[in-house]
Amino acid sequence: MFTAYLIVAIVTIVLNAGAAIADFVSAPFVLKNSAAVDVPRSWIVPLGLAKAAGAAGLILGLFGVPYLGAAAAAGLVLFYIGAVLAHVRARIFRSMAIPGSLLALAAVVLLLDLAQAR
Repeated sequence: MFTAYLIVAIVTIVLNAGAAIADFVSAPFVLKNSAAVDVPRSWIVPLGLAKAAGAAGLILGLFGVPYLGAAAAAGLVLFYIGAVLAHVRARIFRSMAIPGSLLALAAVVLLLDLAQAR
């Protein structure tokens, strides 16, 4: 079970760190997608910080900091629920696969982390 947790956590870390970097540099696709779902440009860096904090928390969780990995995964789950809801509210379904996939990864990391704690 730890191997599955490790693989999914690393994939989730890499994708969230990459998404955070894209937010920090205001990548064109980030600006386009955020405008499409009515997210103000001023929110992009703070949202990137949330993604980076989630990735950092998952890293610390991998290194054995008690409960931090689960808390980071739970935070990412909540974050991506909000992202999916923003896409639904704006009726922008063509790009919803990315936040939906990241939501699924964060949820799997959370469930595997909690399963290991037993």
